[in-house]
Amino acid sequence: METRDKTILRELARRYLLICQKEVQKERRDLWRRHNSLKPARLLIYVRAFAWREMPQSRCECEDPFYRSYEDFFRQMLFLDTLGDDFIFEPWATVAATCVTPPEGLWGLPVTWERPNLAGGAARWDPPLKRQEDLRRMKVPKHQIDEEDTARRVGRLQEAIGDLLTINVDRGTVYRMWGGDISTQLGYLRGLQPIMEDMYDRPEWLHEVLAFMRDGILKAQEEAEKGNDWRLSNHQNQAMPYAEELADPAPNGAGVLRKKLWYFCASQELAQVGPRQFDEFMLQYQLPIIRNFALSAYGCCENLTAKIGVLRQIPNLRRIAAAPAANVARCAEQIGTDFVLSYRPNPTDMVAYGFDRDRIRRILRRDLSACRGCHVDITLKDVETVQGDPDRVRQWVQLVREVSEDFTSG
Repeated sequence: METRDKTILRELARRYLLICQKEVQKERRDLWRRHNSLKPARLLIYVRAFAWREMPQSRCECEDPFYRSYEDFFRQMLFLDTLGDDFIFEPWATVAATCVTPPEGLWGLPVTWERPNLAGGAARWDPPLKRQEDLRRMKVPKHQIDEEDTARRVGRLQEAIGDLLTINVDRGTVYRMWGGDISTQLGYLRGLQPIMEDMYDRPEWLHEVLAFMRDGILKAQEEAEKGNDWRLSNHQNQAMPYAEELADPAPNGAGVLRKKLWYFCASQELAQVGPRQFDEFMLQYQLPIIRNFALSAYGCCENLTAKIGVLRQIPNLRRIAAAPAANVARCAEQIGTDFVLSYRPNPTDMVAYGFDRDRIRRILRRDLSACRGCHVDITLKDVETVQGDPDRVRQWVQLVREVSEDFTSG
């Protein structure tokens, strides 16, 4: 079984490396560097999701779960290469180090989930931070790597494909991205409605929770830095993390300071909170974390239209998301040329249910016209279905290319 799995993986790795070696990857790196450094570039397209599980190419053959996960990665990348967007394919495969965390969860409290019987259906969770005294049960984070298990896993992938492709070891702390924006884990721990009620009923206690989480994330991130575990592969901006001011993403290598990296942050859980409360009960706690990095990107699926003025407090802010619910024209007016505007049209309008070319053109032209003069790129994300059509996203990229000929960022 293992021999067959390795044979499958090796063939996919060979094909993936050929993609990474295409000359177009260098062209894309140059474009993203310029664009993220607020210099003129053509409209860049990033397909972040494409309903992979609906694609015939998603069927995996490896029996071993470890190898199967990498088979799935390679198959996704091979399919993504056919879409024609501006994604950069990096010539390495990454093994995430085994980080030691409390068995109950990142903050020492168990979040239990009720899973649906329907495939793809919504799950719901039971937030464990129910009473004020539960704060005392939360555990202070630490950055600790299980070196033995990490070496074992790295060795397995190295043995299978290490002669074909660089094996990158991601030693970064788990208290980053969704583990390091405070907001995501706070939502799991407390629940969305209780958080908003806390702002009125027990603001002092909520501030105490937020401070505890801020300090814990800072502690874990600092421990990772002292351990030389931040690497150039740890750039993250929810796009292509290149910029002329920074070293390019790279595998392994020496540890780097956070001041050499991109950082991504968001607060989707406070989407329905106004700018004043967002500032008081989230951004002021995120700022000390974000400031430690070189450049930052803010926003995922939340509507930031009314919060851009508040976000200007972030000293290293470079990218702001204009999510499907955002008023794109108002975002563009506020952002101007000060930041990159990451335009994210609604996947329902674009590819999820039918493919109305005329309607898509109208939406894109309307929004891109509003963004004229901005440093804008376009991200297709959160695509849960394309109704089983393997060509739909590819057609969408081609359509965006046609429309974008009239719009040059910068």
